[in-house]
Amino acid sequence: MTLGFSGDVAAYYAEFRRGYPPPVLGHLCAAFGLGAADTVLDLGCGTGQLTVPLAARTGSVIGMDPEPDMLSHARAAAENDSVRNVIWVLGGDADVPALGALLGGRPLAMTVIGQALHWMDHERLFRTVRPLLRTGGGIAVVANGTPLWLQDSDWSRALRGFLEEHFGSSLEASCGTGTRDRERYAEALRAAGYAEVRETDVAYTDDLDFGRLLGGVYSAMSAADLPAPDERPAFAARLRAALPPGERFTEQVTVTTLTGHA
Repeated sequence: MTLGFSGDVAAYYAEFRRGYPPPVLGHLCAAFGLGAADTVLDLGCGTGQLTVPLAARTGSVIGMDPEPDMLSHARAAAENDSVRNVIWVLGGDADVPALGALLGGRPLAMTVIGQALHWMDHERLFRTVRPLLRTGGGIAVVANGTPLWLQDSDWSRALRGFLEEHFGSSLEASCGTGTRDRERYAEALRAAGYAEVRETDVAYTDDLDFGRLLGGVYSAMSAADLPAPDERPAFAARLRAALPPGERFTEQVTVTTLTGHA
C-alpha cells in the first residue's frame, strides 16, 4: 500500500476513516490554550476529520494536503457543517516554509498532524514549524489508533493474512502508531527545541460492521491498489469468507496525542 489517495480512495477515506473523539479535541485546545484569535495548521489534513471540528474551537484553521481529491472532500465536509473559517491549501510538509508569507507574519497557535506524519520528513518539519509558532503554541502529532490489520484480535489477524496474500507482501508498517514511532517523534521534538514533550491517550471501543471494515480497508489503499469497481464485489466476498463468522468486529482504539511546546 503506497501513497496515492485520489479518486475513489479519497471518497472511501472521507466516509470510513475514523474521526476523533471530543476528548482528543479538548486536549488539543487545552494543551495550547486555543482561542478565538488563534490560527491552527492541520498538515496532511486529508478529508478534514480534524480540520472541521477544530474550526469550531478556534479562530481559523489552515487545512493543508498534497492530494486535490482529499481537499475536495474536506471542503465539502466543511460546507456541509456550515464551517466558514477554514482555508484549504494544496501542499505538503516541504511547502510549510511558504506559509510564512500566507500568514503575513501572524503566528500559528498549533500545527497538528493527524495520522499522516509517517509520510513526512518529521525531523525537518519540526524544525521548520517552530519559528512559525506563537509563544505558548506548539505541535501535536495524533496517532488515530492501530491500523485495522494490526490489532490484537482474531478478525484483525485474519484480515492481515488475507491482505498479505492479496498483495503478496508482509504488512508490518504501523503508519506511525507504534511505540517506536512515537519514541522517535518525541526524541525529534526535543532535538528541535520543543519543551514539555508529553503523550496523552484516549481509549474507546468501537463495533464495526463488515461494510465499515471493508470501507476502512479501501481507504488505506492507494488508487493503484484499489480493486476496480467491477472487481470489488469479488474482493469483498473473499474478504468476508476469510474473516471469522459474525456481523460485528470489535476494535479497541487508542488515540495517542504527542505534544511539544515551542
